[in-house]
Amino acid sequence: MKVLAATIGSFALIIGVARIERIRIITTDSAAPAGIYQTVPKPLTRGALVLACLPAGAAQLAMARGYLGAGNCPAGAEPIAKIVGALPGDTLEIESDAVTVNAVRIPDSPTVTRDSMGRPLEHAAWGRRTVTPSEVWLFGFNNPHSWDGRYWGSIPTANVLGGLKPLITW
Repeated sequence: MKVLAATIGSFALIIGVARIERIRIITTDSAAPAGIYQTVPKPLTRGALVLACLPAGAAQLAMARGYLGAGNCPAGAEPIAKIVGALPGDTLEIESDAVTVNAVRIPDSPTVTRDSMGRPLEHAAWGRRTVTPSEVWLFGFNNPHSWDGRYWGSIPTANVLGGLKPLITW
């Protein structure tokens, strides 16, 4: 019984320290290597790895399809780790074969029509747009099946929880 109590106590201590230090375990590699990351204050810059909450509709779809688990974001989903691809004022274009930001074509950025389970995917509207002052576009081009801004669109800048600093990756 003492071993069980010590194990439970140790586990609770680890969880407490992880919360205080804002530690996240990222198990997918769509935006960065899987690993252990710390959420840190960081200005929004193109190319930054960030932790963010999806808008309610996207979060609900993500949970229903098993892309995300339950979490502490306002819509009840866990936050996502993605790369900032487009900032306020940028010109973003989404077409079936590529994403372009400020006239620079992003390599390996086609939009797929089905997810990794073969289910149809809706995508953000094709075409060119200027990113508004209150939004950012997040992507995960490391994996061709990354479910990102190509499919759910922009998110409010207020939904970005911070930057992610890698502690250990694999």
